[in-house]
Amino acid sequence: MPKKTPNPPAKTRLPAAGARAIIEHGFIPARAKLIDVAAFLDRVERYGCADDFRCAALRQAAALLVDGKPGRARRILESLSDPTTAPEQKSSGKAALGAWQPEKGSKGLRE
Repeated sequence: MPKKTPNPPAKTRLPAAGARAIIEHGFIPARAKLIDVAAFLDRVERYGCADDFRCAALRQAAALLVDGKPGRARRILESLSDPTTAPEQKSSGKAALGAWQPEKGSKGLRE
């Protein structure tokens, strides 16, 4: 059964002062987070471990950040999440990794 995606909210035009307040409130924290991600990727590249599946997933998610399409937060979260729906028969005991990694030899559900 296909997953239902809620309709995105209609674009709301705020008065110029309200729109500016959104930017004033959120720009500096967003800037800091973006610089933090860039610094992380610089470190993993410098130490030769950028091929880790989590780093690859982060780079793929970053591409969604700048694609200009709506629903970025949802799409990024879904790109990092396990897309399977069937429960495991037995817990693997693995801790959360922050990005989904298909079993070796499996193509997974994402293309």
